[in-house]
Amino acid sequence: MSEVKVNKISPRSGTTVTLGDSGDTFTIPSGATINNQGTATNFGATGSASWVTTKKTATFTATAGEGYFCDTAAVGAFTVNLPSSPSAGAVVAVADYANTFDTANLTIGRGGSNIEGNASDFVCNQEGVAITFVYVDATKGWITTDTGNSSDAFTNPFIEATGGTETTSGNFKIHTFTGPGSFVVSSAGSPTGSTAVSYLVVAGGGSGGYCVGGGGGAGGFREGKHPDGCYTASPLATTSGIPLAVQSYPITVGAGGAAPPGSANNGANGVSSTFDTITSAGGGGGGTYNAPDKTGAAGGSGGGGAGWNNPGTKTGGAGNTPPVSPPQGNNGGNGPPSTELRAGGGGGGAGGAGSNSPPDTSSPTAPAAPGGVGVASSITGSPVTRSAGGQGSNDNTATPGNAAGANTGDGGFGAGAPTPSFGGGGGTGGSGIVVIRYKFQ
Repeated sequence: MSEVKVNKISPRSGTTVTLGDSGDTFTIPSGATINNQGTATNFGATGSASWVTTKKTATFTATAGEGYFCDTAAVGAFTVNLPSSPSAGAVVAVADYANTFDTANLTIGRGGSNIEGNASDFVCNQEGVAITFVYVDATKGWITTDTGNSSDAFTNPFIEATGGTETTSGNFKIHTFTGPGSFVVSSAGSPTGSTAVSYLVVAGGGSGGYCVGGGGGAGGFREGKHPDGCYTASPLATTSGIPLAVQSYPITVGAGGAAPPGSANNGANGVSSTFDTITSAGGGGGGTYNAPDKTGAAGGSGGGGAGWNNPGTKTGGAGNTPPVSPPQGNNGGNGPPSTELRAGGGGGGAGGAGSNSPPDTSSPTAPAAPGGVGVASSITGSPVTRSAGGQGSNDNTATPGNAAGANTGDGGFGAGAPTPSFGGGGGTGGSGIVVIRYKFQ
């Protein structure tokens, strides 16, 4: 193989140098660099840079004709100084290696020349940006060209969001809120990925009546399953989700109804839970035999009516109050007629009404009335039953009502008979929960 070594090629005539013939190919060995230095013309496109692939992490002076990947995540903000004596057509480029220019800025030192006509340094403070600087003349100095951002080239087709406790199930992300918070959407997705979420909104359950009390009604249960939700929803679920926008969505998770403070007090209603346009109503409190109004309260599901043989109306409270479709709950069960010594009615549940007070077939204790059943959803990745009504009291057992579990939306149990201590109070209702699910990959 022949090899020719020269330091300089001079033109044969005039100022034109011809290398090879038409159709010839010139190969640049690996590792070699063609450096224009900003002085030659018609050698590659003016304004282009040869990129140095070793990232920069500290202040340095740039060489004309080169581009640099700058990593401000490594040691923080630093400066790239432009060449001090540039010629027209000189090029320097920088790119945000770690997408941190917004939090750790990269400063472009002007090197004695203007930048965009200003005698001041240039600060790169946009995440993911890449900028090319071309020196034009003493008046304008360096002018920015070919600016761009990685987000301009790619938009995630799937929803991106934060908030609550985040888990995944296959290609789906799940945000579970057991208390108040915010669901913050940074990307609303696209039709090629995902644009809407499935949701479960359960309110707090009502508490049971204080003495010979009705069971607390379950917190309202509302679910929407988007067609691509890929899980087994409850029978109450709608077949559409909620489309999203880039914004923060406040989340409210309702508390369970507190235990009633005395023998003349009905159970307390639970508190509503909300997400976007969806509100689930708190469950109704159970009635108490010695209260002026012995009926169960209305709510997502109604509370059960009071027990015992004292005069007064002891009907269960109305469920699905306020009304929505599909219904968010059911009625509470009725207490006994005023002439019969019986237990309180069961609280309504999302999957069925509370049971009416059963006949007093045993002595001295009447059987308790079951609460309405809850419903199961696998929105979190496994089936969980929520929003069951609280059991009505027994008529002659001086025991407090059982409290419902946290984040179940269940109603509390009604308390027992007045001796020796008025049953000790009805059980508190279970707090609610909000779950949001969407396809993220």
